Amino acid sequence: MMRAENLSRRFFRKSGSANFFYAVNPLNLELHPGEVTVLTGRSGSGKTTLLNMLAGLLPPTDGKVWLGETDLYSLNDRDLSRLRNEKIGVVPQGRSAIDTLTVFENIALPAEMTGRKWQPELALEQMEHFGIGHLREARPAELSGGELRRMAIVRAMVHRPDILCAVEPTGDLDDENTEKVFSTFRAYAHEQGKSVFIVTHESDALRYADTVYRMNQGTITREK
Repeated sequence: MMRAENLSRRFFRKSGSANFFYAVNPLNLELHPGEVTVLTGRSGSGKTTLLNMLAGLLPPTDGKVWLGETDLYSLNDRDLSRLRNEKIGVVPQGRSAIDTLTVFENIALPAEMTGRKWQPELALEQMEHFGIGHLREARPAELSGGELRRMAIVRAMVHRPDILCAVEPTGDLDDENTEKVFSTFRAYAHEQGKSVFIVTHESDALRYADTVYRMNQGTITREK
């Protein structure tokens, strides 16, 4: 289980009446194995900042993030990077492909960087599932936005992380692929006992969620 305790993040400003503002107000949150948690809210409400802290990508100003018995931000950079690579999968919002690598090489990169054993056949299976199997040798510049998004999803899921975090995972997808992504995430949580955390504006995601939170000005409230 992933657990946030009194977690917050503030940023400093160069001007204005206050010299800092809270992007995420102090909060407690749990992501349970076997559940899909969806976080909604307006742009700029702090959703992605919260996800980045949970994913080990952004140190909090205060509070702790626990994965099992491990305090993520008590680790040094090397150990945190290894834990994140092995235990946490992230589908980022922006473009994250390396242009000089093929689609398959981009998907394999996290495992190759750490020398971790992985299953290439699973990657190929997931590529087929998401409709990009024929793009194995293509370069990112040849892909559409939706194809790049599905590549990022396969890359995040292929090593079967305990925690899967996704920011707007269906932002570039049509209705058919949107349904496929959300149903795959739900099956991943329910059938494999993993935790899935989705930040999205997509209302369709709510149908697949076990728990729903809304964020407003850095504060979360539970809606389901």
